[in-house]
Amino acid sequence: MPLRTPDQYIQSLRDGRDVWFRGQRVPDVTEHPVIRKAVEHGAIDYRMAESKRFGRLAVVNENDQAYSRYYKIPQSAEDLLLRSNLIEAATAEGHTLVVLIKEIGTDALFALLAVTSQMEDPVYHARVRAYYEKCRDQDLALATAQTDVKGDRVRRPAAQADPDLYLRVVERRDDGVVVRGAKIHTSATTNVNEVIVLPTRAMEAGEADWSIAFALPVNTPGVKLFTSPFGDGPAQPGERPISARHKMMETMTVFDNVFVPNERIFLDGDTRRAGELALTFVEYHRFTAISYKLPLVDAMVGAAATIADYNGIAKATHVRDKFISLIAYAETLRALTQKAAERPATKPNGQVAPDPLMVNMAKSHFAHGYHTAVQHLQELAGGLLVTGPGDEDWNSAEMRGYLDKYLVGRDGVSAEKRMQMMNFIRDLTASDYGAYQEVLAIHAEGSLEAEKLQIFRAYTDEGSAGRVMTMARKMAEL
Repeated sequence: MPLRTPDQYIQSLRDGRDVWFRGQRVPDVTEHPVIRKAVEHGAIDYRMAESKRFGRLAVVNENDQAYSRYYKIPQSAEDLLLRSNLIEAATAEGHTLVVLIKEIGTDALFALLAVTSQMEDPVYHARVRAYYEKCRDQDLALATAQTDVKGDRVRRPAAQADPDLYLRVVERRDDGVVVRGAKIHTSATTNVNEVIVLPTRAMEAGEADWSIAFALPVNTPGVKLFTSPFGDGPAQPGERPISARHKMMETMTVFDNVFVPNERIFLDGDTRRAGELALTFVEYHRFTAISYKLPLVDAMVGAAATIADYNGIAKATHVRDKFISLIAYAETLRALTQKAAERPATKPNGQVAPDPLMVNMAKSHFAHGYHTAVQHLQELAGGLLVTGPGDEDWNSAEMRGYLDKYLVGRDGVSAEKRMQMMNFIRDLTASDYGAYQEVLAIHAEGSLEAEKLQIFRAYTDEGSAGRVMTMARKMAEL
């Protein structure tokens, strides 16, 4: 089966899915004034596969079959590097927004393939493999729902006042199960074909009903998508050159007594594997995260250099220091991302995952440095980020002459040229989109504390610490 066209992807979303936006049911996500921006953004994946520029990167030809590289099961460092390169290129095509519509879902598929291959009952791995092949061959767009709403964060799933605060099985039938609960922070769910549901944490004895993983079409009865309206205000393309054209939807995905047939259940009741699956997904997903952050940090470095030049301050010592800091921030992230791919961890089924130590170091480096990078960029730009004129002002015959006269930069830099860059930086750092990126830096793909914990685990259990302790013991025996 050939890869889908962008139009086929868009048409596939007209399936009666139960989507809500600001209290109103959305009859067609492809026509909604806000969500349709996310639909067009998602179509980038399909356009890249058709393009001469990206076709060889975006498409794998294997065993007389062509399919999206996102579905390439990583079996080597080269596979991981090419996946990272594709994610970076796709995010850049989306003007540094965020991931598109296949990355996160395939992260979940890789985790499911690895974990179920070790389970005693082979039926689960067979189901995952069949589902993987279906998604690959039909070139589907996927979302992943992992984070439960959690209620009282101190209490475990079974101890919550309302047991539905972690998604759970509420009924078992011969042909499947019925689930109820809600997953939060599910990205792109409004404009994908399928949603994969994973446990959010390690489970304990007595928590079998919460140890469930499955996948469903988004338009399955009982699946309800409550979309976040954040950043839905009118955006003029001159003032907000990124967010006026690109959008990532986030939803609370509710499963209101939803039936899941047996063939789509990938984990059920195995409390030990639930935690392993959650962590394995993170290994792949944080690699996706640091790959799609690369165009964002590159944009910050380029914008800093450009606006410093336009403002005539490029040669100042303090400006150079800030620029060097931004370069080091961006290039350290790139180096850690590449190293994570170059020394992969082998899974029992022959696939590989990015090195967990390097992945979490990269994610932590990005998250801890992001707000400082924003500060440097805003310092170099100046207050016009939030006090400058709007698109209508530039179109006013009475105002235009004054704007052209007084908003110029150094010699040779017109007011229009300077303010175009200023508006790009405004959208990047001082708009709803900019605030969205700052929150993502802290919370997306895992918290700062979770990353630090994984760094400690990877170093202590598998890394240099183990080698040093072995060396110390041998020396003590001499």
